[in-house]
Amino acid sequence: MKRPTSPVLISMMLITDLAQAGDSTSRAMNWNAIGMFLLFVTLTLCITRWAALRTRTTSDFFTAGGGLSGMQNGLAIAGDMISAASFLGITAMMFMSGYDGLLYSLGVLAGWPIILFLIAERLRNLGKYTFADVVAYRLEQTPVRITSAFGTLTVALLYLVAQMVGAGKLIELLFGIDYLYAVMLVGVLMVLYVTFGGMLATTWVQIIKAVMLLSGTSFMAFMVLKHFGFSTEAMFAAASQVHAKGTAIMAPGGLLSNPIDAISLGVGMMFGTAGLPHILMRFFTVRDAKQARKSVFYATGFIGFFYLLLIVIGFGAITMVGTEPMFRDAQGAIIGGGNMIAVHLAQAVGGSLFLGFISAVAFATILAVVAGLALSGASAVSHDLYACVMCKGEASETAQMLVSRAATLVIGILAVGLGLLFESQNIAFLSGLVLAIAASVNFPVLFLSMFWKGLTTRGAVAGSLAGLVSAVALVILSPTVWVKVLGFDSAVFPYSNPALFSVGLAFFCAWWFSVTDRSTRAEHERGRFMAQFVRSMTGIGATGANHH
Repeated sequence: MKRPTSPVLISMMLITDLAQAGDSTSRAMNWNAIGMFLLFVTLTLCITRWAALRTRTTSDFFTAGGGLSGMQNGLAIAGDMISAASFLGITAMMFMSGYDGLLYSLGVLAGWPIILFLIAERLRNLGKYTFADVVAYRLEQTPVRITSAFGTLTVALLYLVAQMVGAGKLIELLFGIDYLYAVMLVGVLMVLYVTFGGMLATTWVQIIKAVMLLSGTSFMAFMVLKHFGFSTEAMFAAASQVHAKGTAIMAPGGLLSNPIDAISLGVGMMFGTAGLPHILMRFFTVRDAKQARKSVFYATGFIGFFYLLLIVIGFGAITMVGTEPMFRDAQGAIIGGGNMIAVHLAQAVGGSLFLGFISAVAFATILAVVAGLALSGASAVSHDLYACVMCKGEASETAQMLVSRAATLVIGILAVGLGLLFESQNIAFLSGLVLAIAASVNFPVLFLSMFWKGLTTRGAVAGSLAGLVSAVALVILSPTVWVKVLGFDSAVFPYSNPALFSVGLAFFCAWWFSVTDRSTRAEHERGRFMAQFVRSMTGIGATGANHH
């Protein structure tokens, strides 16, 4: 089964809408969506203006001055994690496979205990703006920050490609404008949010988006439960009766048919979540480690609630969408493909007005993620590369802000260019690749730097590079790309998910190149571990990476 990703899902939605372009309901939906879209953009631009007046320093720009509450930051983190891909894709998986889709949704939540118990508080105590602050705390600045920044930029740009294509296609449909101008519009909005509003504007865009998506899914779930007399037993029974697989949808199936692929997928989802740079940098936006911990608690609650709602939506749609002829074409297939299930259900429970709202939410979801990714990329360039590597920690705040905004503009241009380049390409593999890279290049080194005395600069660099190269290479050699995209008969690497192997290789290389490092520098780095560990636990000690 093709794994759900933003561009694929949004494209499916657009295919359906275009097929129904002559239908009056479709036109009404588009006008509703346009109105809600314009309302959202106007509101967020006002927030950007408000945030710009409060963004004066690098701390304001990168971390919103460190003044967010745990509740606010938790909602913003949830906004980063509950995406259009989750809403549309996991609903589609439950509609088609039942229990397997439920397992997929639970995999996303599995990464949060790692972030809560292992990373959040220590990250806040050790870092300032980026997770590279933590990795470089007791290691050599230049090589560690260069590799960390390269990993961050790789993850951000790959993620941006998928988001830009999805958002561009959506705007193209709603306004009837050329795809080129649609992608440029998205790029301009992204640059405006980040350049002028920084983290404060990006955070509030995420919060608004999260509230919109949670409200929309809550309404859908309520209407589904109402349809079945608020009985989940009746809902599951009805789904089993009408589904082609019968009661088999209530048991594990295809997702677990290949245990190695399933485990590898789980590794990527768990460790990838804990290695996404735009998620990690959110822990620097709160006042202290206590608020960082609260952020994860709130985020876990919101994300968990969202995925519980998806269970109701997915299984309810089996009956409410699957048995309705209006949602099927002449051949009996779901119009637009399986990924249209959530959109069809929105029309079934709320009519064209609610369908317009869901379309606007899909755009809001993508735009909010795009802004967060751009900010994480800009922080890697201005803080890690410019301020700490090029200027050796002596860069002025004015210069850092200037470089940050210039980097945002460059990232925006790159995102638009890549969005145009990949418009017609099969980029379904990008979602798995992003998580695999984040899990492989960021998480092993971040984890070892905080918990293993033996990590050295040589090990950290080797681990990051090994994870990055192996994750990219294995995805290219996997069936997803080698067979489906490049057209070869059989894949060189038999599994679709590389994380189990690339993460393992990253840990091994970091360990091996550290234990074989007998240099004087390595001995000093091992000796500084205790000072780092104490500060990570208490927040008391030297002030971060520039202290040596």
